[in-house]
Amino acid sequence: MQYISNKNKILKKLIFFILFFTSSCFAEDLRININSGQVDPLPIAIADFTGEKGKASETGRLISQVISNNLVSSGQFKAVDSAAFIAPPTSPSVRPNFTDWSPLGIKALITGSIKNVDDQQIEIEFRLWDVIAETDLIGLRLSVNSKAWRRVAHIISDEIFERLSGDSGYFDTRIVYIAESGPQDKRLKRLAIMDQDGENHQYLTDGSFLVLTPRFSPTTQEITYLAYFKNEPRVYIFNLETGQQELLGSFPGMTFAPRFSPTGDKIIMSLATKGVTDIYTMNLNNQKVTRLTNSVSIDTSPSFSPNGKKVIFNSDRGGSQQIYIMDNNGNNVKRISFGKGRYATPVWAPKGELIAFTKMLKNKFFIGVMAPDGSGERLLAEGYLVEGPTWAPNGRVLMYFKQEAPKDNGKSSSVNLYKIDITGFRETRILTPSDGSDPAWSPLLPN
Repeated sequence: MQYISNKNKILKKLIFFILFFTSSCFAEDLRININSGQVDPLPIAIADFTGEKGKASETGRLISQVISNNLVSSGQFKAVDSAAFIAPPTSPSVRPNFTDWSPLGIKALITGSIKNVDDQQIEIEFRLWDVIAETDLIGLRLSVNSKAWRRVAHIISDEIFERLSGDSGYFDTRIVYIAESGPQDKRLKRLAIMDQDGENHQYLTDGSFLVLTPRFSPTTQEITYLAYFKNEPRVYIFNLETGQQELLGSFPGMTFAPRFSPTGDKIIMSLATKGVTDIYTMNLNNQKVTRLTNSVSIDTSPSFSPNGKKVIFNSDRGGSQQIYIMDNNGNNVKRISFGKGRYATPVWAPKGELIAFTKMLKNKFFIGVMAPDGSGERLLAEGYLVEGPTWAPNGRVLMYFKQEAPKDNGKSSSVNLYKIDITGFRETRILTPSDGSDPAWSPLLPN
């Protein structure tokens, strides 16, 4: 198996030039409040990026479309149809005639250009305009390999999102997941990766062995995952930069859900031996294994807090499957879920203010969130089977997988990836070449 990220090779040459910083004339009514419930999206205009002589180019149109798709998919923005534009901009360096835009109800305008530097390099420039205050807010000029235009569009989307919302973006990220195909009694499961919008899809394993529960490192471009080789569970680390994988260890019995610590130097997982499942950590520097729980119950699905001081997990030690919290050395175990039903797969939000989980109640599954002390439980998504939440790096969006009820012919229905914002609105399916399950969201990609 060999996987080398051409994207990363291309982007090592990416250079940023910040042109314009925050304007003191910023209009307060342009800022979005993304902490409340469903709000009216902010109307924005995203002009096609122009090429030579101020005319729109094909790559420029594609960049504009990716930016539009990103911002609209967040639910915070509404892109005004370009057919309504009175006078499309010819260059981001030209100050717009704001009287052409304000009658359309537009609050913000994005203009840009793209030009060839040489056979391999292009220069992309963009500027964000406040139509209300009639001033520029921010701009970027980027010199990149011509094959990196799509990632540049994601980077620009993040800049715009952060400037208008006050929160960091999440568009320049990737998703690793389990790609599933074939009949249910002989299911092929491969490790796959794609951009957060489903583009640049690649398979990382060939399906010759079963793979499960991939998780990103928070500090490097690595993935830890579980694989079954000759029916023996093994934990691997996959390096996305080199395409190389490292075997961390083979474990008798069953192994569940390995996940990195916030510093990336440990993984935490569940191991089952002699019918007892407990939580362990492994130091990646010396592969020393440390046991954190020691009970006759089933303790599984551990997740570190962002500061690494706490661990959440689910356990049936109280008689039903519930969420518990403990110190990172296994002390001070405390139950935090007390609602009706059973709870599973807890995972801490990147900023630590929420915990996402799967809930099972009355023959239905739910994706929900709660505070680390168990208060404020909210259910965001439901279905016949919804499971495996993963957080966007800014903590504003969750991704998970969903399976519909079996068909009348007795065959299982397809399994697909979905995302939803933490207000519980705008559930959206992520299109993949085949069925998909168990997604994991990467941190923002390094520049």
